[in-house]
Amino acid sequence: MRRPKLWFGIAISAFFLWWSFNGLDWAGFWDALSTANYWWIIPGVVVYFGAVWARTWRWHYMLRHIKAVSIRRLFPVVVIGYMGNNVYPARAGEVIRSYVLKRKEGIGMGASLTTVILERLFDGLVMLLFVFVTLPFIDLPTLWNNLVIISSILFGVALVVFLMIATNQRRTEQLYSWALRSIVPQRFHSKAHGLFDKIMLGLHSLRSPREMLMIFVTSTAIWLTETTKYWFIMQAFDFHVSFDVLMLMTAVANLALIIPAAPGGAGTFDAAGISVLKSFNVAESIATGYTLVLHLALWIPITVLGFWYMWRERVAWNEFDQAVNESHAAENRIQQREAALRDELGESANLPHAEVEVLR
Repeated sequence: MRRPKLWFGIAISAFFLWWSFNGLDWAGFWDALSTANYWWIIPGVVVYFGAVWARTWRWHYMLRHIKAVSIRRLFPVVVIGYMGNNVYPARAGEVIRSYVLKRKEGIGMGASLTTVILERLFDGLVMLLFVFVTLPFIDLPTLWNNLVIISSILFGVALVVFLMIATNQRRTEQLYSWALRSIVPQRFHSKAHGLFDKIMLGLHSLRSPREMLMIFVTSTAIWLTETTKYWFIMQAFDFHVSFDVLMLMTAVANLALIIPAAPGGAGTFDAAGISVLKSFNVAESIATGYTLVLHLALWIPITVLGFWYMWRERVAWNEFDQAVNESHAAENRIQQREAALRDELGESANLPHAEVEVLR
């Protein structure tokens, strides 16, 4: 694990937590927590695991071109991955999830990680949909408004690049075959080519408009279900906002996870959620109490279940560290390959963006 990245994330989280609590009416905050009806957390958690089941079905659907894995076998893998996101920095749970899948089902990490990246892409697009549905009725604080703009650009560009790669399979294969011949020793050609072939396989869902629609609809259902958890936990507190406001809170709080922070989005999720509720005239003390309880209700159940599944699958922590370190090493190798290829091109040192994406 990269310690500097961990400490940087902790510093970012500390700043956002300070921002969230600065000037807080502590008496009102403790009153909001002490008078809350915490029984509402139970149906909220049940609904949340319904969303996790839907996420498992979506991944099962996206993996079926590679290997058919039952939802029953895939569910523990998904839960372990989300637990990893909650305890490792830089959302390393995505790598951990692919590692556990490889360990259990023999599916290569290149292909499964590609499907995970596509999941995050569609999640981001749904979050932006939620924002754009509600944004005309509210002025977001500047920071979160800028986050929405940056996210729109990032997810839009990513979608276009992935679509170009997936729908131009022959040209993409020619590009990475040429790149591999240029920078990879002959004895490694077969293995490296196989890795890129698996990545292309992971993009299979983008070749079919029907499959893309299915993934987008499923992603929308997942996030509407998760927003329902926000609604249930709201019933525990002395305030009320409409469901579309909670959709906006869901979107902005989860888009805030793009900001590097401590594991589990500590600070960034909370500051974003509190800001949205305050924009709809919810008292800061109540908004803060609700958002912190909500965050814990999102974090604790799946993390505990992930630990249990990890024990049941006999997966050791050092295996997770190894998987994360291998991922970082792969990133470094890609950067070295890009640099070597630019050096080899000489005057054309600016490698076309499409070719860089193929290398990745």
